[in-house]
Amino acid sequence: MKAEIKNLERAANRILKAMKNGEKIILYGDADLDGVSSVIILKETIKNLAPTPNFGVGVYFPDREKEGYGINNQALNYLKDTAPALLIAIDCGIGNFEEVKLAKKLGFEVIIIDHHEILGKLPEASIIIDPKQKGDKYPFKGLATAGIIFKLSEILLKERLTEKLRENFLELVALATLADLMPRAEENLLFIEEGIRSLKNSWRPGLKAFLEIENSENILEFAHKISSTLNAGEKKDHLNEAYLILTEKDQERAKILARELLEKSFQRQRQIREITNEIEVRILKKPNEEIIFEGNINWPLSLLGPAASRICHKYQKPIFLFKIDKLESQGAVRVPQGFDSVKLMSNCSPILETYGGHPPAAGFRIKNENLEKFKNCLIQNL
Repeated sequence: MKAEIKNLERAANRILKAMKNGEKIILYGDADLDGVSSVIILKETIKNLAPTPNFGVGVYFPDREKEGYGINNQALNYLKDTAPALLIAIDCGIGNFEEVKLAKKLGFEVIIIDHHEILGKLPEASIIIDPKQKGDKYPFKGLATAGIIFKLSEILLKERLTEKLRENFLELVALATLADLMPRAEENLLFIEEGIRSLKNSWRPGLKAFLEIENSENILEFAHKISSTLNAGEKKDHLNEAYLILTEKDQERAKILARELLEKSFQRQRQIREITNEIEVRILKKPNEEIIFEGNINWPLSLLGPAASRICHKYQKPIFLFKIDKLESQGAVRVPQGFDSVKLMSNCSPILETYGGHPPAAGFRIKNENLEKFKNCLIQNL
């Protein structure tokens, strides 16, 4: 019998207990497609089990431009009036040590469901699910958070997980797995194949709207394009545009939202090209540098990951791009095969405010006064 992901059963029991006792539940998701898909799957799972039709589940996505990644003080300040509540951090939280302490002080019980690299220690959450944590015997470590949440939903729903609902959830898992560039192996391969297969006949109005507008014959190509488009979703009323279209029930409204997101994605690609062109001009002036370490006050944080990916692919060097704010900078990291971005940054952790992610792709936050120290530290530890 294959081992289960550590704490998955515990989290399921805690959620069921919260529902039985009428506790407030807040799903706090990362603002990318993996976080959005994961929140939708868990919210719809809870709604399927809810004791009453109006059982409330709060949802919050941080604004990456204003709040950065993961759990942050600004978000907790906004949410504090909802405490006491069960705060479930989804696709984030594994590196938010101080923020989890603050959440507990404010009266939240915190559950973390994440798949990012462990940063030497764990936050003080009541339950942590992350296949990469010490003592987790689950053999496959490459699941997207949506894949982990799907497994949690299987435990929660049991026989109530109908074939149609399973297909519907797997469509989201497939898109999230592709968008997060997770390895196409083992369970991920099955999730992608099943999800893509049912995507053609999706009953979710948002996905149907994209299918009608794009009218693509190659469903895998379509899935990649839609994943990229949904990742362009921005914050809207403490939610996220990708979340809004994927939960929209009206088909005509879904079409309007789909067209808006496709146009936004087109403009986003144009901006990414402008950023990469600007960086390439800078690279020409210092071609022998071991890493590419560049920042700008005008670069949108949400575009730095895709821009870093393009530059990394072309130059095959570790890329650190950051948006400079008044006191701090936040950035995205991409590294070529053979490098581990999280391990590289861990050697410089004393001068970082926060950092984390996956070996090939990660992010960081740092005080501006430490930027040059950080660059030198990275070069020393390459």
